[in-house]
Amino acid sequence: MFSNEERQKERAGKYGTPRLEYLQQLVTEFQQTVSEEAKEQIVAHLANFGYDPLNYEYLRQLHVQDLFLDCLTEPNEKLVEFAVGGISNCCPDPANAAVIVSSGGIPLLISCLSSPVENTVLSTVTSLYYLCTPSTRKEILIPQVIEAIRAYAASDANCRFRNIATAFLGRYAMDKMSPEVIIL
Repeated sequence: MFSNEERQKERAGKYGTPRLEYLQQLVTEFQQTVSEEAKEQIVAHLANFGYDPLNYEYLRQLHVQDLFLDCLTEPNEKLVEFAVGGISNCCPDPANAAVIVSSGGIPLLISCLSSPVENTVLSTVTSLYYLCTPSTRKEILIPQVIEAIRAYAASDANCRFRNIATAFLGRYAMDKMSPEVIIL
């Protein structure tokens, strides 16, 4: 999953496309295509690159986090699902998290908590988990968010919802507290 420069060169081969150039091609294709299906595939592909810390600088350089955030306002649920997945993949990195927060990503993510798409909600809670810091907690730990996450934590129907919601509540010591009492 994670790689280094040497491994990337080896995988690309003698005539392969360097990673930055390849990612730039994907971003350009996304910007130029009118096909919703092509956009979905490109965003899903870009989201997969968010797993590898070696790609973080490239993604920031190409403003891929902003591309993901722009997709969150689209009516296409698959595009939203893949975009929030990309945010979730890259937001554990502090520099990526700073880009997401400074670009207004928190309210956009919060709006995804009510999505009918399971993966969108799971990636949203995961993203908020990583983005919640002393400087963002007042924006994230609002009653609307806490109520939704508590509901997911109490869910008997879906253990994935329950697990990530319980982790979120446990991290922010809110499993037994009102939203007004926050301990970090």
